[in-house]
Amino acid sequence: MASESRTVVMDRSAIERAIPHRAPFLFVDRVLEKDAGRIVTEWDVPKDLFAFQGHYPGQPVLPGVLASEFCFQSAAILFAEPGAKGPAEGAVPVLTRIEDARFKKIVLPGETLRAELATTETLANVRWMNAHVTSGGKSVLRIRFAVALVAPESSGGGAA
Repeated sequence: MASESRTVVMDRSAIERAIPHRAPFLFVDRVLEKDAGRIVTEWDVPKDLFAFQGHYPGQPVLPGVLASEFCFQSAAILFAEPGAKGPAEGAVPVLTRIEDARFKKIVLPGETLRAELATTETLANVRWMNAHVTSGGKSVLRIRFAVALVAPESSGGGAA
């Protein structure tokens, strides 16, 4: 399942220190690259993922919303640590907009997804992102979205 050749910048325990998501709703297994405006992550889609029980039983397919959530969590990791140019210490990235999502390939249990995200624009506390998800070198998803970095006391739900 895991990537064949990679350098891991953040493992699962470091990811859990960076964002509040936890199993069974944490979809990032490792970070391969990370700088202030870009991140590359991977997720080994478990064969026993909870969603497969009811999403096409007998012929399980990863729901597109979970592939999208993988991207949103990757963005949360990008903005969670020092050097991310956040407006305030402890700011929480909250999904505010999905501008475009194009699903290109069905994802089956046991595949490894790789997400490459880049910040395309920054305005005050808002970051616009482009993400491309692949599996085995084939395009799975291209998505554009925006996150706002908000102070924890005003986040009020909807966090990535």
